[in-house]
Amino acid sequence: MRERIEELVADPAVTDILLSASTGIWCDRGRGLEQEPVLHCSESLVRELASELIGLGGRHLDLAHPYMDVRLTGGIRVHAVLSPVASSGTVLSIRISRRHLVTWESLRESQMLTQVQARRLKAAVEQKQTLLITGASGAGKTSLLSVLLSHVPSHERIVVLEDVAELQISHPHVVCLEAQQPNIEGVGGVSVEMLVPQALRMRADRLVLGECRGGEIAPLLAALNTGHRGGGMTLHANSLDEIPARLGLLGFMAGMNAELVNAAVQGACDLVVHIERSEDGSRRIQLGEFTQEQGQLVVASLTDCG
Repeated sequence: MRERIEELVADPAVTDILLSASTGIWCDRGRGLEQEPVLHCSESLVRELASELIGLGGRHLDLAHPYMDVRLTGGIRVHAVLSPVASSGTVLSIRISRRHLVTWESLRESQMLTQVQARRLKAAVEQKQTLLITGASGAGKTSLLSVLLSHVPSHERIVVLEDVAELQISHPHVVCLEAQQPNIEGVGGVSVEMLVPQALRMRADRLVLGECRGGEIAPLLAALNTGHRGGGMTLHANSLDEIPARLGLLGFMAGMNAELVNAAVQGACDLVVHIERSEDGSRRIQLGEFTQEQGQLVVASLTDCG
């Protein structure tokens, strides 16, 4: 099994490897999850591999620490959960950030976006509009944001905040700040929320958040409403209609009421770019913008942009 996992990690098409004794091995090669041919995948082997990979990331996995998330060299992120927390046995999830360059041409060839949408997005970057890229896991949010930010003028400074470094921006002046996990004693942790005020002191022309998923939404929205225009962020959402609720929940978790979230989001984000992934692995883009209807935040689809 170990040899097969190494082969999958080396496969440039594989972005996710999921395994457990109860479900076997599943991979995503850009077409959604596919089960690997039957392999011997016992609980002891999965647990041993999980402990080894977590150890390579400088952490320890045992009954006192039954779940752990680490980053390894080469853009690999490993998450493991032991039983009895995982009732069916140890679960190991491996995500690999592939460092291939995505371009406008490759996006058009894949029919991910139309020429009208491409022109609209390029204009948004040139006009320093703030972009919210949304979609489900594996939809291509990070890749699209990387492409868009690569067209920021070279004299502008891009400051990127990420929980895990994934954005690959082809630009001469990019500064990346990455969150850090606490050490085994529970100290030294740096959250994305803690990084926001640091970024604001770094003369950022474009402030970028790799993924909005927690308390960082409050200081980020405040910054975007006070002059830090032209950046972008990604958000996990399955449809345009779901986006306001997702933002509202994150705002609530950060201590913001609904009215404040609605006003802050509408003032901060100029364009919503939603990526929809079909079962066959193909992707298409929908563009929208925030508005309010009867006091509720909604995303209006820009139908004239394809």
